[in-house]
Amino acid sequence: MRGKKELLGILAIRISVLFVLVSLFAVLIFIGLNGLKVLNIGFLFEPPKEGMTKGGILPAIVGSLGLSLGSICFALPLGVLSAIYLAEYAKGKRLIRVIKMGINALAGVPSVVFGLFGLAVFVKFFGFGVSILSGSLTLGILILPTIIRASEEAVLAVPQDFREASFALGASKWQTVRRVVLPTALPGILTGTILGIGRAAGETAPIMFTAATFYQRGLPHSIFDEVMALPYHIYALMTEGTSPQYQVPIAYGTALVLLLLVLGINLVAIIMRTRARRAKKW
Repeated sequence: MRGKKELLGILAIRISVLFVLVSLFAVLIFIGLNGLKVLNIGFLFEPPKEGMTKGGILPAIVGSLGLSLGSICFALPLGVLSAIYLAEYAKGKRLIRVIKMGINALAGVPSVVFGLFGLAVFVKFFGFGVSILSGSLTLGILILPTIIRASEEAVLAVPQDFREASFALGASKWQTVRRVVLPTALPGILTGTILGIGRAAGETAPIMFTAATFYQRGLPHSIFDEVMALPYHIYALMTEGTSPQYQVPIAYGTALVLLLLVLGINLVAIIMRTRARRAKKW
């Protein structure tokens, strides 16, 4: 009886994995077949033309890259330092429990709420306006819980023997964290970074209020300029376009470029993580 239950459990797991893989490949194939119809060099390196019925999506690509990199530049240092504090310095289980409860609550907030927060704080209160800076800070707060949790787990996974060996050699607490713990935890920290970049690049609601514009021919000149972005461009073409026979194919091409962009960024981060793991074998 126990053997049959075990077999049924394994079968259910395999069916679930198969369903997830089939769904993933179905989405990729659908977007790929529709997006390849418009994908070419001009589509990638030209600005929109004739009311976004022709031309390319270069401003949207540049805007998405700027917003993603800006959010990581803000969230990664803050997230790693927060994780170090929780794993190495925080005293008292109650304090740690309260902080983690806040992080989990922040992770569960809908993305549109982050957009409204960014509009009220960064756009209005600080006066940054609708800009790359406002959008990057908003997206940075959005992905902060993901980076904190992944970084904390990576720091906690470092063997305690490494710390004790460092202390035995006369290193201080901070020297041990900086020279022993952080390099060893780097692959896990990069994992959190990968997840954060993937989410930041694909979010639409936060940048609708803080960074994105419907149409722009030129490229941004500073972090205080508003930008086009791939996810918002898809939304605009599918919901507000006046010539769907021309704009829907462009939306599918934009979706394909967004997928390739996220996969490319993730691939670079995965390569960096793999090299870090090989360099820190123990």
